[in-house]
Amino acid sequence: MISLRPADARGHANHGWLDSRHTFSFADYFDPAYMGFGALRVINEDRVAPGEGFGAHGHRDMEIFSYVVEGALAHKDSMGNGSTIRPGDIQIMSAGTGVRHSEFNGSDAEPVHFLQIWVTPDTTGLPPRYDEARFPEEDKLNRLRLILSKDGREGSLRLHQDASIYASVLEAGAGVDHALAPGRRAWAQGVKGALEVNGAPAHAGDGLAITDETMLRIVAREKAEVLLFDLA
Repeated sequence: MISLRPADARGHANHGWLDSRHTFSFADYFDPAYMGFGALRVINEDRVAPGEGFGAHGHRDMEIFSYVVEGALAHKDSMGNGSTIRPGDIQIMSAGTGVRHSEFNGSDAEPVHFLQIWVTPDTTGLPPRYDEARFPEEDKLNRLRLILSKDGREGSLRLHQDASIYASVLEAGAGVDHALAPGRRAWAQGVKGALEVNGAPAHAGDGLAITDETMLRIVAREKAEVLLFDLA
């Protein structure tokens, strides 16, 4: 079964410097029907004005990663990390016993567009941790590139959860397949363009909740970018 979470049905907050869309309940947006999907708790699509951003604030016991669509995102945290990531880069922060961080637009001239995604960890009280890696478009082109996983296989970043997260950039008409093990579910998040999963259409910003399927066929109706979450 595949259920569409339309982009225009998401929660919305516009603070002037920040335009944010919430796939699941977050901050002042609450919908009891959308509290998450398995361990996937937050998908926020954020657009931040030049020179603006989220000041230092704290988190505990959450796996938080950022996926930049356009522009540059500058990160600093209480562990001493500081870097600027751009399209193709992934950063992951395990908040664990507690961490403070800030995320700012790394440009004074151009906006930054990114997804911030939270996954609940399978173990609480872990030491905080930060990591990042680059997965350029050529690594994702017409294939599913593993970017986050429990065991860090295939050069992916480690995630404290039984989840495998893939990124793909598909040329128009191209398709990829993904098998789901018995009892697992998936979420497909449209990032750019238009695609379909087992015939169910999705555009940028749309999410597809996938249950009771064994094989997924993802096809681009036009050039598209997608994140696929394989979840316990």
